Amino acid sequence: MAEAITIARPYAVAVYRLAKEKNALADWSQMLALAAAIAADEQMRAFIDNPKVDAADLERVFLSVSGDRLNEAGTNLIKLLVEYGRLSILPEIAAAFEALKAQDEGVLEAEITAAVQPSDAEFSAIVKRLEAKFGKKVEASVKVDPEIIGGIKIVVGDTVIDASVRGQLQELAYTLKG
Repeated sequence: MAEAITIARPYAVAVYRLAKEKNALADWSQMLALAAAIAADEQMRAFIDNPKVDAADLERVFLSVSGDRLNEAGTNLIKLLVEYGRLSILPEIAAAFEALKAQDEGVLEAEITAAVQPSDAEFSAIVKRLEAKFGKKVEASVKVDPEIIGGIKIVVGDTVIDASVRGQLQELAYTLKG
């Protein structure tokens, strides 16, 4: 089966175009975040994945859980996803939507992996350097992973900057093997 993001991307693009056309990007961000959270809930996921649950019941339960926080277009998206058995990819749709929104706004997402939690000053300095390098606003998150031993590893889109001790050791081992 195709990866979830591959299936989710066309839905995200369609929703993004609609949201942009209606000048409702913030509303759609909220609705998709809510729907993704509901779909990712352990009990809801079990309900979605249960082959004994028919589409009408799934739609009714999902929409009742979301309450009045979805507008008509949001409700229609849920109905469409239920109809095509795609409700479980809502988290991927939401993530792809946010990526499209960030790309359109000129914002890059970066994941910084460090052996220890960087100080606020270090974090700010890293973000400023990334913004200078890429010429765009950068929204970064930090993940602490002692396995990298020291240094940092930064992932921005398809670009990986590995300045970790572990990465350098792996590169050295590769070079020595010839």
